[in-house]
Amino acid sequence: MRKADVGRLGLDFGVGIPEKRTAGHAEFLGTPGAVFEVKRASPSRGDIAPDLDPVALAAAYAEAGAQAVSVLTEGNFFKGSLKDLVAVADLMESRRRRGLPACAVLRKDFLLFEDEIDVAFRSGADAVLLIARILDDERLVGMARRAASFGMQAFVEVREPDDLRKLDLATRALGDDAARTIVAGVNSRDLATFRIDPLVPAALRGRLPAKAVFESGVRSPADARFARDLGFTGILVGEAVAKEPALAAEVARAFGEEPRAARGRFWRELAVRRAAKAGAPLVKVCGIARTKDGLFAAESGADLLGFVFARSPRRADPELVREFARAQRRIQEFSNERQPLLVGVIAETESPEARAAIALARDGHLDALQCHGFRPGEELDDVARYCAVRVGSASDLAEAEALLKGGEPRLLLDAKVEGIAGGTGTRVPEEALREASGRASLWIAGGVTPENAAEIREKFRPELIDVSSGVEKEPGVKDHGKIRALFEALGK
Repeated sequence: MRKADVGRLGLDFGVGIPEKRTAGHAEFLGTPGAVFEVKRASPSRGDIAPDLDPVALAAAYAEAGAQAVSVLTEGNFFKGSLKDLVAVADLMESRRRRGLPACAVLRKDFLLFEDEIDVAFRSGADAVLLIARILDDERLVGMARRAASFGMQAFVEVREPDDLRKLDLATRALGDDAARTIVAGVNSRDLATFRIDPLVPAALRGRLPAKAVFESGVRSPADARFARDLGFTGILVGEAVAKEPALAAEVARAFGEEPRAARGRFWRELAVRRAAKAGAPLVKVCGIARTKDGLFAAESGADLLGFVFARSPRRADPELVREFARAQRRIQEFSNERQPLLVGVIAETESPEARAAIALARDGHLDALQCHGFRPGEELDDVARYCAVRVGSASDLAEAEALLKGGEPRLLLDAKVEGIAGGTGTRVPEEALREASGRASLWIAGGVTPENAAEIREKFRPELIDVSSGVEKEPGVKDHGKIRALFEALGK
């Protein structure tokens, strides 16, 4: 459709843009910050803010502390126009001259031709979006070079392995200029299904240049903090702030907070492991109370090991965790193979057991905490953690929904048995799992055994399976034969 529009209307789509650039220049993502969009509609949501005033909205973004404004100029699905780009660029130049907060300006469109970079420059853009998936090697490199020749940044969007190859090609082609002129972005939204997954950018962050943007999926300040924790230098936010401009300042402020290093490390590592699984589930063996059980589970292929810090027959000793963590580090140094992530399981934060787990996480002996009974917005700022929700029926998913809306990237669904916190051998009801699978990637605990693991995988395609009592001789004592059978059943 866009090629047909260009053939019919030309590269300026019939809009009278300036013959020469009149706006000044600001470096796109010269400093870390939020990029907010002037966006009337989208293919996934339809109309978002069809009557927005691009100049008024861009001014509000600048006042809210945005580093850049992204202007959609695509007309068929986003209802944008080059007129919007010219107007916003002129506004930012006027604000700079008056000493008011101003932003860099990004042209966001399905750009296909090198000459479109010239059009964007004359219209006042400081950067242009180049979608690696829709450009061949030669075209992407040529467009990135053209942008650099104007002193503009090429914002290269990647998601698939071949996109990363193209990004590397463009980076090498620009040489010493690449650090200044190329910014990478990862779209957390799958453009085929429109489903959002924040672990996709998490998995790719380590393969991107220093300046990188987390795209899509930021709907709240908590989402913005998560992206910052992952090490991204920018977030691209569209629908949330276009519909509710007052939210922009909160999102920008949250992204500007100091990254929580432990949280970022855990989720990046987990995301990389998930990506390497090629569709097979991650496996967490929980209730480790003996060193030899943990070592056997690790050798068998466990991705995470759980240590219970609550009143339970599976309660772990803190010294066991310290020794185990040190042993795992020695094994990894010797073998250069990834060892399981170590997780402390807590029911609240004030008991002696929970405080011991938190201390172990702060000291680096635990990679994360699994928190039962946490409320939306409840934090442990200096350690990584995820939440578990006990589910006895589909009606219990309201709590899970609230946590997801509060910014949780993943939740563990555990079986609900009154008076017992976990390790019951009871399964989450199937109707609840089916409903939950439509909302987020499934992490399943409760009643998993070597006998039913393959069935659970086939029925629900979980991203993570958590097993405890299903591979035990007795509480706190693992059955190595059952652990081996579990991994055989899962095809590992």
